Amino acid sequence: MKFQHTLARPVEASGIGLHSAVDVRIRLLPAPASKGIVFRRIDLDDFEIPASWKHIARVSYATSLMRRGVLISTTEHLLSVLMAMEIDNAIIEINSLELPILDGSGAPILKMIEQAGRRQQRAPRQYMKILEAVEVVDGAKRIAVYPYDGFRISSSIDFPHPLVGNQQLEMEMTPEEYAREIAPARTFGFLDQISQLKDMGLVRGGSLANAVVFSSDSIMNSEGLRFPDECSRHKVLDLIGDLALIGYPLRAHVVAERAGHAMHTALVLKLVQDRSLWELVTLPESNLSLMSAPSTMELQSAASD
Repeated sequence: MKFQHTLARPVEASGIGLHSAVDVRIRLLPAPASKGIVFRRIDLDDFEIPASWKHIARVSYATSLMRRGVLISTTEHLLSVLMAMEIDNAIIEINSLELPILDGSGAPILKMIEQAGRRQQRAPRQYMKILEAVEVVDGAKRIAVYPYDGFRISSSIDFPHPLVGNQQLEMEMTPEEYAREIAPARTFGFLDQISQLKDMGLVRGGSLANAVVFSSDSIMNSEGLRFPDECSRHKVLDLIGDLALIGYPLRAHVVAERAGHAMHTALVLKLVQDRSLWELVTLPESNLSLMSAPSTMELQSAASD
């Protein structure tokens, strides 16, 4: 049987919030079995906000959670890496309202988790197994899940820019594939939209150090792209982070077409509100379709959990 995992030891990082432009420090801590991922605002008497669909608050340009009026913003990158690397339980201490953007990708967070290591816990890992097709449609935007014995993502984006355009990606999502193909992909934006976004109180901490920026006909970052389809890959990173709010890893084929945070979270809410669409299952140890962790990850047994 597959078991839950937490971090083997604490690890921390600091940076700037993408939208708030506030300096922030985060510390990732081990947590007991079945605790889940919980944000802890150490600037507000250790107030806790579970990473759960129950606390979805804002989904415009980032995913934010709120509990009793206390906000935690831009959660998708961290949750994506934790989910993909199969960290089920962790406390995320943070001293401000927005997580640091770091370099705009999941790579720095992946490095943190590798430094912390993984520790196996005694509780079984449960998966949400999709039993029938479910979709959410909004004009040309669409997201759906289909029954599938694994975790597969098919994603397509379409932007009216000569260097982005239509990009499609399909991938069996294992930890190795995620670490290699998805985690390094950075968030992106368009130069002609930045002033408007800043007027809306957004991307005040954005820079070429934490985002790919496209001018009308070029990439402004001197190093260029990390992948030819980096934009599509980053959308998959965001998608996995939003799906983490379900609280269980999926056994499903996810298809996303021009979808963003609002569509992702609409699907999450549609799933959790209809128990007939899925069942909770465990996996035998021999099933490696989801659980083949990168060799750099440290695995320890936890006798106390």
